[in-house]
Amino acid sequence: MGTELLAPLDLAFWHLESDAHPMHLGALAVFAPPSDPAQGAGPETVLELLGTRAAAIPRLRMRVRDVLLPVGGAAWFVDKDFDVHRHIERVQLTEAESRGEDGGFMAGATRLAGELMERPLERGLPPWQMYVIGGAEGGPFAVLVKLHHALADGMRAVAIGAGIFDEIASVAGRARGGMPARRARAVPPRSWMPGPRQVAGLALGRIEDLGRAFGVGASMVRASRLDLRGAPALTASSSGTRRLVTADLDLDAVQRIRRAAGGTTNDVLLAVVAGALRRWMLERGEPLPAEDPRALVPVSRRRPGQAAASGNKLSAYLLGLPVSEPDPWKRLRAVRTAMDRNKAAGPFRGAGAVAVLADQLPSLAHRFGAPIAGNAARMLFDVLVTSVPLPRSALSLGGCPLRAVYPMAPLARGQSLAIALSTYGGRVQVGLVADGKALPDLERLAGCADDEVAQLLALLPAR
Repeated sequence: MGTELLAPLDLAFWHLESDAHPMHLGALAVFAPPSDPAQGAGPETVLELLGTRAAAIPRLRMRVRDVLLPVGGAAWFVDKDFDVHRHIERVQLTEAESRGEDGGFMAGATRLAGELMERPLERGLPPWQMYVIGGAEGGPFAVLVKLHHALADGMRAVAIGAGIFDEIASVAGRARGGMPARRARAVPPRSWMPGPRQVAGLALGRIEDLGRAFGVGASMVRASRLDLRGAPALTASSSGTRRLVTADLDLDAVQRIRRAAGGTTNDVLLAVVAGALRRWMLERGEPLPAEDPRALVPVSRRRPGQAAASGNKLSAYLLGLPVSEPDPWKRLRAVRTAMDRNKAAGPFRGAGAVAVLADQLPSLAHRFGAPIAGNAARMLFDVLVTSVPLPRSALSLGGCPLRAVYPMAPLARGQSLAIALSTYGGRVQVGLVADGKALPDLERLAGCADDEVAQLLALLPAR
């Protein structure tokens, strides 16, 4: 793999980063000990296994360097001094947490993960890190994965991270060793000079892109809130600290609600987020905001078969979370109606499609304009809510079964909470990342999500 320019959106994420706002994605993967200890790996073996498998993933050997052209641009280069041991580390829980005190293993693992998510990745190295979080010998353990957003969006992160699991690694190993390579099809020589039809096609495509960008920009101006008044808990000043809290929702319950209400599973989960925020604000004695908080809901622009392609392929929808509506089913209907409207317009329209603008800006604009754009995020939305697709098959690492994966999204400037959801093993696993000082009662918000699912489910017989 040679030199590769950062795509415009990747470059934007690279320059959006600051010490207080690191731009990395994360996932906390929790593993159970094997039923047969002789068939599974201990923490030290897992550490070695992670190193071997991560080093075999070409993308993880690349680092970012500035380039002369285009002016202000950057590119991926193979790190000639790559040492996987600089990227993988073992961290221990406290003795009390290892013994099951102070909330036990999961409380300790999420505490550590939150602290580790505070640290920006070292920019002179390939921008990723993995940590093996161990507890008592023979007990469960976790792996925290951090990937810079310039390296991967959610789908790309899953494709990269999948390479560490036994099932995917064994398939890749068989493909590399002994399997006959397919003969490449002969490709007729092509001139590097575009023909008249190609020139016309490129020109029309450029005009279409510029028209689309103009429409998105106009939508952003109309949607921007200059008074910056929102839910106080979601827009507190940044302290640079991070906390992670996890929640597990019953996927069967969510699907039963979806079948009764119509729409998609994601509609139900967004309504659950809205209801959880309402409950949480009322419980903490906080007045409901005069205007419903807005969620930025990322949506992939990848085409089928593009999951492994490099670069971020993202857009997003803006969604008003109906926290002012007291009826759970009306909240769900409001979310479904708004998301149907967003989908009908498509991912290239509306103020939520801000990421589409990145493709139309020169590299120098990203280098100098990213801090301004980052500070403007609060004018558009209050909280990020994203769903991350995971493989449906059962996975393991060193013979230890994967029990849960809690995804984590970065916090935008001026915001205190980001919510990421994934589905695995019959559960919806929720990762809530928050500013540690702004949201000290984050555990209660996680509990409110479970309460909201229970209430929607309880109302099913009456519908």
